[in-house]
Amino acid sequence: MNELKNLVRDVPDFPKKGIIFKDITTLLQNPKGLRTAVEIISDHYKDKKVDIVVGTEARGFILAPTVAFNLGAGFTPVRKPGKLPYEKISMSYTLEYGTDALEIHKDGISKGQHVLMVDDLLATGGTMSACCKMVESLGGIIVGCAFLIELTFLNGKKNLSPYNIFSVIKY
Repeated sequence: MNELKNLVRDVPDFPKKGIIFKDITTLLQNPKGLRTAVEIISDHYKDKKVDIVVGTEARGFILAPTVAFNLGAGFTPVRKPGKLPYEKISMSYTLEYGTDALEIHKDGISKGQHVLMVDDLLATGGTMSACCKMVESLGGIIVGCAFLIELTFLNGKKNLSPYNIFSVIKY
């Protein structure tokens, strides 16, 4: 994992002063790093029944479809308000540096589907918690929540305690 960690760039004071942003674009630009990250997540869930992978805007969109492809599953996006064109449900949540909201199409998850949730970063768990609540309200069964990076010092797992959490890189 140190090889992958070395591909992540720290950007101080982004999006606001005091935050050290973990920039994964440097990892994504590296073909071996990208392949390794996607394969680690895919391999972890290969023996689970995954019908659909949910990816959270924006960096979750990068990882989730490739994981879905590897698992032979579909992909459903969770987006910022106003970006999805069809009937949707919404959920507000708290970030480590503010509040936001997300939306998912009402037909993005079918009742009884086994769902793998994927995002780039687990910080406080607010974003993923909101996503999980939306998926469950549509009848989805969450098989796990996978992250490229987990900021363990923010204890985001606590907000996701009912779910199986898997993180590739931990800080």
